[in-house]
Amino acid sequence: MQNRPSNPRQRTYYKRKTCRFCEDKNIPIDYKSPHILKDFITERGKILPRRITGTCSGHQKKLSLEIKRARIMALVPFTVHD
Repeated sequence: MQNRPSNPRQRTYYKRKTCRFCEDKNIPIDYKSPHILKDFITERGKILPRRITGTCSGHQKKLSLEIKRARIMALVPFTVHD
């Protein structure tokens, strides 16, 4: 038997993800720090979306720009081949 709420209209709420860069202002979003940028890239090389990482829109725009700059400078790979 499955664990269901007694009321079928009852919703389960979850904790909203917060922006890592808004919480700690000392974390730099810069193309020269690929160790930070790699947390926001999949193993295939794609940029993770906001709904997965929890970053705010302003920091997500800056993050994607810096990831693209790091790719051009060859600090972060464009794709990973199998």
